Amino acid sequence: MENTFWTALATSSIAALVTSLGIYTIRRFADWGHRNTAYFMCFAAGVLISASFLHIIPRSFSMNPQAPVWLLVGFLGLHMFNRFITAFVCEKDPDKKEYAIGIVPMLGIGFHSFIDGFVYSIAFTVSILTGYVATLGMVLHEFPEGIITYLLLVRGGFTERNAMFVAFLAAAATTPLGMLLSWPLISAIDSETLGALLSLSAGALVYVGATHLLPRADQEHRKYSLVALAGGVLVAVIIVTSKA
Repeated sequence: MENTFWTALATSSIAALVTSLGIYTIRRFADWGHRNTAYFMCFAAGVLISASFLHIIPRSFSMNPQAPVWLLVGFLGLHMFNRFITAFVCEKDPDKKEYAIGIVPMLGIGFHSFIDGFVYSIAFTVSILTGYVATLGMVLHEFPEGIITYLLLVRGGFTERNAMFVAFLAAAATTPLGMLLSWPLISAIDSETLGALLSLSAGALVYVGATHLLPRADQEHRKYSLVALAGGVLVAVIIVTSKA
């Protein structure tokens, strides 16, 4: 059991490292990243929406009969938070009028990354092989996840330094944190509870992809945006296939 704990911690830390690499890469090549932000948004939307509909939502529905309710809660909850940020932060402080562009997706991605940590704990508890299969599927989406979290924070008005720090906390550090916090509770986390959490995160991810990423990308009318979106869908299909 002790070896299993260290294996789960190591793999969740690798996932955080891959996310951090994405954040570092996009900051290191900042000019290139800003020029192609629309493509990254389309790509990320393809990954988040497709992975949610093809894998996370069906999985959560099979685990919890109340999962559709939690899916709606996740979607509407993030929408209401977006309205709150817009009404009480952006409108009262003109200098922060774009903050919601970065903060809301960051919360959705951060919560999902935190739940990923739960998945690592549970998968490696089942078996080492199950854990490695889960790791393969989840690590595939970590690199672009770090990139898009950073870019949206910068686009929302954060300085590059602050965006890098906040993106690391939200998209990278949350995965090993979720693993560490969930490990002692594994015996208490039943299938229905995990299904509810997965459905909640899926609702948040669908909201981020459909109402934040795609509309912003469409405003820029980039020539190959549909190609980037299709690439994101393809990556999601690879993720789902590797987890099957």
